[in-house]
Amino acid sequence: MRDTAPVNHEWGEHLTTATFAAFAGYLLILFAIGFVAWRRTVGISDYVLGGRTLGPGVTALSAGASDMSGWLLLGLPGAIYLSGLTEAWIVVGLLLGAWANWHLVAGPLRRASAAADDALTLPELLSRILREGSDSRTLRLLRSTATLLILFFFTFYVAAGLVAGARLFETSLGLDYLSALLTGTVIIVAYTMAGGFLAVSWTDFFQGSLMLLALVAVPLLLLAGAAGPVMPPEGHLDPIAGLTPLALLSLLAWGLGYFGQPHILARFMAIRDPARMGQARRIGMSWMLVTTMAAVAIGIGGSGVFTAALDEPETVFINLTQLLFHPLIAGIVLAAILAAVMSTIDSQLLVASTALAEDVYKTWVRPSAASMEVVRVGRLAVVAVAGVALGLALNPESRVLALVSHAWAGLGASFGPVLLLALHWPRLTAAGALAGMITGGVTVIVWSELEGGLFDLYELLPAFVLATAVAAGVSFSRGGEAT
Repeated sequence: MRDTAPVNHEWGEHLTTATFAAFAGYLLILFAIGFVAWRRTVGISDYVLGGRTLGPGVTALSAGASDMSGWLLLGLPGAIYLSGLTEAWIVVGLLLGAWANWHLVAGPLRRASAAADDALTLPELLSRILREGSDSRTLRLLRSTATLLILFFFTFYVAAGLVAGARLFETSLGLDYLSALLTGTVIIVAYTMAGGFLAVSWTDFFQGSLMLLALVAVPLLLLAGAAGPVMPPEGHLDPIAGLTPLALLSLLAWGLGYFGQPHILARFMAIRDPARMGQARRIGMSWMLVTTMAAVAIGIGGSGVFTAALDEPETVFINLTQLLFHPLIAGIVLAAILAAVMSTIDSQLLVASTALAEDVYKTWVRPSAASMEVVRVGRLAVVAVAGVALGLALNPESRVLALVSHAWAGLGASFGPVLLLALHWPRLTAAGALAGMITGGVTVIVWSELEGGLFDLYELLPAFVLATAVAAGVSFSRGGEAT
């Protein structure tokens, strides 16, 4: 076991130089992808969903990488490092939720979005699926509310990504937090504005592959004894140590969030051939299983390698990388982590900016706007959303897991129940969907501010249950039917 004493000065200089060089190379690749995608973007459908041209591999890995890179590389290993295997129950919940999402939502969503006059966004899709038997005022409220919920919760999601990216820049490149935050934000905004959905998806596929290699390499080296004997603290390997039923339920409940994440759902909507969704599911679930198990192993291994507490537990993966690899290899791995976190933020920015362009500007401001005009508005919206998220991320004490948990719960409870009902229950009405979305979002906000007893339960679970009940109850009371 080792203390967290820094490596020698010469090694650190080599690492910083290698990281800078590798990161510059990754940036060239990212911007090359962005340029190619920019040339292929000739309308709003290309900018939002890539013209529905994704293959199963890109669909699977881009969905996974856009889902969890910052949390997978920082939040999860850090939580395991601090608390042991009890935190790994969240992985069980996420695996079950992702599997159910692929089975219950992916295929039906792809078919429904194409059938609903080629709907490009989640608010647009819901308003079109539920339009039969609903008045125009309720449909407008439904679409507007969905857009506002996306903008509200995704701003926190983007802020969490910016915090993760800044911490990586700070640790790997030796920048202060503010400089790291501004550098990462400028790069991400420039790339997202240019590339659109195709660039985001292709880059996430590339980064998902790199994440897999980086996450698996560290546990293998620890098993090979590269860091000496690894002895986790007593009780760290007990998966139920100090775990209460309420805490277990909270960790498992994270999986419910998958049904309502627009940046993941967009990948399902964009696959070229719905018949290949099963292949995409197998690729995606295999990637997720291996990477989450590796992240758990990294957290456990870090607790056995470092005897003194790390100043930033969420950097345990970075510290192990610096310890185990030659400076050149460590620099490449760290640069890959930096790029992976950045490429996830662009997915979230794209969804939020698209909501402003397609569901606000095109719907309310200029219904007659040409397709490329909407694209230009979307690119400007990227800057606006990133600016607000940047303000939230200025506090370096923010924890990635805490920030993401509220956004994940808010989106999951607002859209998950409504989308599941819209795809599988013909009696759902627009009024029921509207009431369910509001109930889910408000419950998450209120519940997260309360504490003690039942209120220690992760807010996603009660919000999801209440949103489902309200959506179904209002639909029954109205007696209407939706297609």
